[in-house]
Amino acid sequence: MAKTERVGGAARSWAVWLVLLAAAGAFALTMGVRQTMGLFLSALNTSTGLGVGSISLAFALGQLWWGLTQPFAGAVADRIGTGRVILLGVVLVAVGTFITPLMTTTAGLVLAIGILAAGGAGMAGPSVLMAASARLVPPHKRGLATGIVNAGGSFGQFAMAPIAIGLTAAVGWASAMQWLGVLVLLALPAVFILRGNANALAAQAAAASGQKALSARQAIAHALATPSYRYLAGGFLVCGFHVAFLATHLPGVIAACGLAPEFGGWSLALIGLFNIVGSLAMGWAVGRWRMKSLLSLLYATRAIAVLAFLLAPKTGPVVLVFAAVMGVTFLSTVPPTVGLVAKMFGTANMAMLFGIVMLAHQVGGFFGAYLGGSVFQATGSYDWVWYIDIVLALGAALVNLPIREARLARPAPAGA
Repeated sequence: MAKTERVGGAARSWAVWLVLLAAAGAFALTMGVRQTMGLFLSALNTSTGLGVGSISLAFALGQLWWGLTQPFAGAVADRIGTGRVILLGVVLVAVGTFITPLMTTTAGLVLAIGILAAGGAGMAGPSVLMAASARLVPPHKRGLATGIVNAGGSFGQFAMAPIAIGLTAAVGWASAMQWLGVLVLLALPAVFILRGNANALAAQAAAASGQKALSARQAIAHALATPSYRYLAGGFLVCGFHVAFLATHLPGVIAACGLAPEFGGWSLALIGLFNIVGSLAMGWAVGRWRMKSLLSLLYATRAIAVLAFLLAPKTGPVVLVFAAVMGVTFLSTVPPTVGLVAKMFGTANMAMLFGIVMLAHQVGGFFGAYLGGSVFQATGSYDWVWYIDIVLALGAALVNLPIREARLARPAPAGA
């Protein structure tokens, strides 16, 4: 009997690791391609002659659409399973990225970057992938599980930036983008590994608790009526502003400092590399300290790092050190944010509820991407965007402090 239990436990452990690796791998490919698009902004501007402001609008709308798709993708995944949603998402990312070099108008870039690629990345994005992973592990290990999946996205950024630079040097920027679109299709095996688990595990959880599951409308109403959930979303909005500005405009910031273009690519790669460290460390820390305190610390660290960067001389080593520090905090906000949603509301509607928080994140992302281009076009400098970023980061550090970190009483479902 004991031997049978050990074999069964080992099989379950391997199954969990397989799911985590599939989710992390899918996130690595979709996030990696998406986060390297900023490297092509200058080439797109030169090719189309549309201006940095117009091209930034396509990137900004992509940030917003990526967030808008996630609550709906999460709701569908909660009901019919994860695999089908990921399949559609991966295909859309591939198509949108492949056709981007063929677009010559602002409307065309909005379609390719802002709707197809961004919408697909939202469907195969963190709300769906992390919710599927969180359901598979016990509560005290959810932080580490989401940290692993989040680190996958960071590794994708670290790996894809040098690949994009190398492809651009070898075949030109247009073919490089199209090859990145093809590479996204390597995420398709995750569709089969993750298929159906969201729906099945949610049903098992509801049966085990003896409670009827809340409808999507009831779950959303309950969450939006909770002040702590609103505080969490407000802080995450600031995270989106910061992340989108860096992902879209850091190469431009570095170019404005008079440094070689290679520093832009390696800075994005360092952000991805050090975010692996930050994500795994934060996944470990979530089980040991209050998640709201960890979030406040991360946002305060961003504010201090940006201020130090503005005051420091703009040399190559300074830029790379700044990128490394930003990498540690870049998406390490995700594990405690996911953990707080799961802790407050459980996992039955987690993909949808975290998707709504991600929508707030991407509203911030819209302004981070768009204001970066608009302010630079108007003033010839990114300084005012950095000032706004510092103020917002300090506000996010404060708004997370009143969050009540406890499981909330759930309302009675309809028909109970």
